[in-house]
Amino acid sequence: MGQRPRVRDIGLVLGELPVGPHNAITDVAGVRVGHATVNFGCGQLQPGRGPARTGVTAIIPQEGNCFSNKLEAAAYVINGFGKSIGLPQLQELGQLETPILLTSTLNAPKVADALISYMLMQAPDIGIDTSTVNVVVGECNDGYLNDGQGRHVQAEHVWQALQTASGGLVEEGAVGAGTGMVAFGFKGGIGTSSRVLPADMGGYTVGVLVLSNFGARRHLTIAGVPIGQELAEYKEKPNDGSIMIIIATDAPLKSRQLLRLAKRAPFGLARTGGIASNGSGDFAIAFSTTLTQPQESQPGTRQDGALTENGQLMTLLFQATIEAVEEAVLNSLFRAHTVIGRDDHMVPALPIDRVRELLKRYGRL
Repeated sequence: MGQRPRVRDIGLVLGELPVGPHNAITDVAGVRVGHATVNFGCGQLQPGRGPARTGVTAIIPQEGNCFSNKLEAAAYVINGFGKSIGLPQLQELGQLETPILLTSTLNAPKVADALISYMLMQAPDIGIDTSTVNVVVGECNDGYLNDGQGRHVQAEHVWQALQTASGGLVEEGAVGAGTGMVAFGFKGGIGTSSRVLPADMGGYTVGVLVLSNFGARRHLTIAGVPIGQELAEYKEKPNDGSIMIIIATDAPLKSRQLLRLAKRAPFGLARTGGIASNGSGDFAIAFSTTLTQPQESQPGTRQDGALTENGQLMTLLFQATIEAVEEAVLNSLFRAHTVIGRDDHMVPALPIDRVRELLKRYGRL
């Protein structure tokens, strides 16, 4: 199976800001991404036994131990029909102290348990000489293609995703947590993109990774073109769906400022046709890699180095987030291949040749 192109491979440039060297969340120094894909069986669903079209994706936010040196972070609930784990404490304290894992809905507790075990290996004093740990797990429902009741992601898959995580190019589409996801009636999954601010604005990078599993076909929009309406002949399943959006930046932002970035994620979704429907679980998590909070600190310890609230700079960071979210969602569609899952449910890949023709007809290429 050949590798499918990304958005920019067909000549489509979205937004104004330049992308990083890999156009990925890993353009933010220190951020790594790993996947483990669980894909076996075919034909009729046998609950608990397969077929499986699922997996787990790990976003490791920094080099070293996240628990010992917590990162400034924020979470924003766009629409709360979801089963994410760890967000209330992250919202309350503004701290990220573990990698972020993405998986399917019913797998979330098992994945969280495996992440706890991983963190206990990283910091053996957790729960003994220090506080317990707040693991962060996001999810979307892949039940149309996958045997959800089987909860086939095991601890070994979580460890594989964590231990193989790397910088550089990120595998996208039907991989890891994205294996069984559906977006706008086409195959969705993992997508990523980045933006870099001008040097006179600090040269900061904003990187985004999404797990896309949302949207109605008729709403799909690419560069302002009503692609979904033009592709109405393609059969689709009804889908409220969900999306997890992970935003990383090397800009030294405090939790409150990161929340402002996370609140811009819906603008990027809207550009693709996302409407955060009633049954959609849409969550954005943002973190900065350059402001750390040590686990051990003395009363009165100060944290220095955060950016002041410069209007021009913050506006550019907002723009970078919006543009990267939009392109990450579309990359998840462009890169995903057709998948046949349980009960022979088939979700087609986005027909890129047709999309290219439509974009030319509308003057976008």
